[in-house]
Amino acid sequence: MSLFQSCLSLESIPTTFCFLFFSFTFLFSMFSLAIFILRLKPWCNCDVCRSFLTSSWAGEFENLCDWYTHLLRKSPSGTVHVHVLGNTITANPENVEHMLKTRFDNYPKGKPFSTLLGDLLGRGIFNVDGDSWRFQRKMASLELGSITVRSYALEIVSSEIKSRLIPLLRSFAVAGGKTGDVVDLQDVFRRFSFDNICKFSFGLDPGCLRLSLPISDLAVAFDLASKLSAERALSASPVIWKMKRLLNIGSERKLKEAIKLVNELAKEIINERRRMGFSTQKDLLSRFMASIDDEDYLRDIVISFLLAGRDTVASGLTSFFYLISNHPDVERAIREESDRVMGPDCEIASYDQMREMHYLHAAVYESMRLYPPIQFDSKFSQDDDVFPDGTLIQKGTRVTYHPYAMGRMERVWGPDCLEFKPERWLKNGVFTPVSPFKYPVFQAGLRVCLGKEMALVEMKSVVVALLRRFDIRVSGSNSNRSPKFAPGLTATVRGGLPVHVHERGV
Repeated sequence: MSLFQSCLSLESIPTTFCFLFFSFTFLFSMFSLAIFILRLKPWCNCDVCRSFLTSSWAGEFENLCDWYTHLLRKSPSGTVHVHVLGNTITANPENVEHMLKTRFDNYPKGKPFSTLLGDLLGRGIFNVDGDSWRFQRKMASLELGSITVRSYALEIVSSEIKSRLIPLLRSFAVAGGKTGDVVDLQDVFRRFSFDNICKFSFGLDPGCLRLSLPISDLAVAFDLASKLSAERALSASPVIWKMKRLLNIGSERKLKEAIKLVNELAKEIINERRRMGFSTQKDLLSRFMASIDDEDYLRDIVISFLLAGRDTVASGLTSFFYLISNHPDVERAIREESDRVMGPDCEIASYDQMREMHYLHAAVYESMRLYPPIQFDSKFSQDDDVFPDGTLIQKGTRVTYHPYAMGRMERVWGPDCLEFKPERWLKNGVFTPVSPFKYPVFQAGLRVCLGKEMALVEMKSVVVALLRRFDIRVSGSNSNRSPKFAPGLTATVRGGLPVHVHERGV
């Protein structure tokens, strides 16, 4: 009997399987290492790549985005090319306008991006180009632009603030300057925005912000799937995570399980809409269902709504209250403005009242200048191109604009760029916007965020309601330390934002 035949005998199957498995694992590890080494091959000796290979950025900077900011500041053009990552990164507003407007057709999301997030986002609006993107964009634009829909959204937000957010924080608050329990404000805002987006988009109330703080299976599965999808980008090569997915091992196995649960729960939401009669409902999903029959497509739209309406708003609010905790002068100015516009007894600001609060609007914009919910965004060049600053872009290159870094560039915002200074947005007391390509927090050009106005209204409603009722201070040593961000599709503070809550006037 040959050695090959012996290996196939029934008695030897367990031993043979183990041998083959560990042999393959060893070869796969060596293959992965070889790919990583090849990506670091010495043909590139530029300052950026030498910095990438020799510096320990983790020891010098709190976050990877701070290291990118450091590199972009050192670049005369505000643009760097990291050869080992195959990525051109820019903080130059002229380049951003070139990508998002002038040569929009040359810089789609691209296949590499859609492959990276395709298992989670599918054919949703954030993961597609071309006709599919235009179709979803047109439908969403028609719905989100209507006064009726915006009024419906504000109604939901106001109800969630009055009936859940304020009572919950009041349960943690103490009077008389005593120190009460610490609450994770980031978790509170994630629950708040999850309730809102589910009610607004699907007509369903998960009740995550009830006093018992229940756990939502959908929220947990979605968080894990988002985190693991984003971590794919940290692999030395796409081959590594694709091989893990093929073998169904490690993080890819966890991702598959999380996405399976997300899919099941998303389909339950769709079926529930059908049972309730979607043609008479106000929520966004019902409006889409009137035009779309494809179950998988509807699932992808559900996931896109969750991504757009939950994590970005929660991230923006978390950063705002981190900053306001250390800037009592800004907090005082917002309170004074709200008292002047709303009067002392009004609970929740109306849409018209918020339009009169220019300082509040400036403070929210300034917060997101320093801590944008989406810290960077990438496209892929379809053809060779040249940026306005002279940078050559080869076909197939990943090109990234970096709002986080842009907010910290002296050449863009002046010598006080690191200061939290809402006044920079005001002229004679009136909010005055800048070019969206200088401030691409909501993207810009044809892909500008359709939910921008509703997100701002939601954030400002929360800010006014909470600052008029509570003093909220970041706990202990966290107050003097810059936030550390966890890897993800949006900016999430690692470890949350622990705060003490004190009720005012008690």
